[in-house]
Amino acid sequence: MKSAHLYHTLADLVLLTHTAFVAFVVVGLPLIIVGGFRGWKWIRHPWFRALHLAAIGLVAVQAWLGIVCPLTTLEMHLREKAGDTTYDGTFIAHWLQRLLFYEAPAWVFITGYTVFGLLVVASWFKFKPRPFGK
Repeated sequence: MKSAHLYHTLADLVLLTHTAFVAFVVVGLPLIIVGGFRGWKWIRHPWFRALHLAAIGLVAVQAWLGIVCPLTTLEMHLREKAGDTTYDGTFIAHWLQRLLFYEAPAWVFITGYTVFGLLVVASWFKFKPRPFGK
């Protein structure tokens, strides 16, 4: 019983981490755009911008290659060990269906991630980050 509780807690921590990752990617872009127009200096921080670009790049590459996010895989493994119910597919697809009752084929998510990634790249040109070390 104690191990089931531990696995459940670990799965919830992975879910929280995954949610924070998604929030960073999704909320980051509008903050960059609004901050660029409003002159917010922090949106030009090179580490913030590099991590943001790398995050959406990772998501887009995984989608193109048909790879389920390792955080989703880890969460489902821990939930299974805890005796909890699990889900198939990707994190975003699962939660969109749960929250919005919306299902879509994989190409919709691949296209969405790719377009979002291209918008992040475009933000590099419109609102250039500061060089590292400045």
